[in-house]
Amino acid sequence: MIYLLGGSGYVGSAYQALLQRKGLAFRNIRRADFDYTDRTALTELLRREQPAFLINAAGYTGKPNVDACELHKSECVMGNAVLPGTIAQACTDAGVPWGHVSSGCIYTGARPDGTGFTETDTPNFTFRTNNCSFYSGTKALGEEVLAGVPNVFVWRLRIPFNQIDNPRNYLTKLLRYSTLLEAENSISQLEEFVAATFACWEKRVPFGIYNVTNPGHVTTREVVGLIKKSGVSDKEFKFFTDEAEFMRTAAKTPRSNCVMNSTKLAATGIKLTEVHEAVERDLRRWVKATN
Repeated sequence: MIYLLGGSGYVGSAYQALLQRKGLAFRNIRRADFDYTDRTALTELLRREQPAFLINAAGYTGKPNVDACELHKSECVMGNAVLPGTIAQACTDAGVPWGHVSSGCIYTGARPDGTGFTETDTPNFTFRTNNCSFYSGTKALGEEVLAGVPNVFVWRLRIPFNQIDNPRNYLTKLLRYSTLLEAENSISQLEEFVAATFACWEKRVPFGIYNVTNPGHVTTREVVGLIKKSGVSDKEFKFFTDEAEFMRTAAKTPRSNCVMNSTKLAATGIKLTEVHEAVERDLRRWVKATN
């Protein structure tokens, strides 16, 4: 039996679909049915039922984007920094291995030589560096809480996308925003992300932190070019002059734009599609929302 927390969210729903396709028994623990933020109650449940593995896809991201986290700071702290510690204590006490969906948004830019950040690089878009969004700050705290915790995978997701039109989909966001910020990023194809992370457990790769992004990186203009080439949209995309204009006119908080290195994951034999190829593929099979 696999336990899943946060299964009703954008990423959690993809985990549900994966587990169903695999025909694996799992339990989607909804907060409305069971308060998994209660460490004592969660520990008792895990000790009693002894699931083989637990996936934590719960957290607070803010809707429609991370600007909302600036207005809901207590919920953001609880979901992204406190909850991982609660689950860690419960899983450790009950002897249950688990995986935590973290974020690559705890970085900005790239390494000094222009290459992507690795799992050993100290996050540089955090409260400690005093340059981050509240969301990124809490996600970095969540990783700090898990430092040294045994038997846990920490999976870093970055700007998820797939072929389904959805407000949480990076491609949808580019299609719907009136003006875009030119930036360079590593991103994660949603279904490949959940498959790769679950494969960490299936293959029994070493526990620890993994950057789970599609190899390579893309610029906003490159993705826009692929959108237009695919025929999904022929709109004329507008761009901010620079990040200063973006911050002055459209955003309440800084955004993480960064390049990440995913070779540690690839070295385990778990590989994702090259990022440009993955974006092109998903645009070819684009499913537009009906409403």
